[in-house]
Amino acid sequence: QVHLVESGGGLVQPGGSLRLSCVASGSAFNTYNMGWYRQAPGKQRELVADISSTGIAYYTDPKKRQFTISRDNAENTVYLQMNNLKPEDTGVYYCNAATPQLNYWGQGTQVTVSS
Repeated sequence: QVHLVESGGGLVQPGGSLRLSCVASGSAFNTYNMGWYRQAPGKQRELVADISSTGIAYYTDPKKRQFTISRDNAENTVYLQMNNLKPEDTGVYYCNAATPQLNYWGQGTQVTVSS
């Protein structure tokens, strides 16, 4: 069993930055593929970025270069650095931990980009 707790969300002006963190309890964090998903108001949850157990990152929209995902296996933590935020980045950001057999979600952290 893995328990995920996200933090770092909030209200930010367009063009601003936020760094989201997700701390995982339980063992074997380094075996999980970790991901960040966003659910915008009225829309389905969608993948923003994920990072494999070996540290390989994948971005849904790499051209934007807005987001950087990283992980610290010693601290059981995955991060999402978000730069140049836009109103369309608003939503609840969820942390996900997955293996081929298991899938865990955090409770989410709200990010609101507004002037």
